[in-house]
Amino acid sequence: MESLIHDFISNEDIYLPTMIATAIVAIVIFKAITRMITNIHVEHTRREIAAYIAEGSMTPEQGERLLNSGKHSRGCN
Repeated sequence: MESLIHDFISNEDIYLPTMIATAIVAIVIFKAITRMITNIHVEHTRREIAAYIAEGSMTPEQGERLLNSGKHSRGCN
C-alpha cells in the first residue's frame, strides 16, 4: 500500500490532474452546501414574516417590502 501511494505521488502525470479534479469537486460540493444553507435561511425568514402578518403585528405591505429588500443584497450568483 505504501509503495502504491509513493508511485501515485511521484507520477506527476496522474497526480496533478487528480488533485485538480479533487479541488473542483470539493468546490462544487462546498458551493452546493452553501446554497442549501442560504435557501433554508431565506425560507425560514419568509415563514417568520408570514407568521407576523398572520398574527397582525405586520401589514402585508411591510412584509412584501422586507422580502423584496433582500433580493438586491445577495451578490453575484
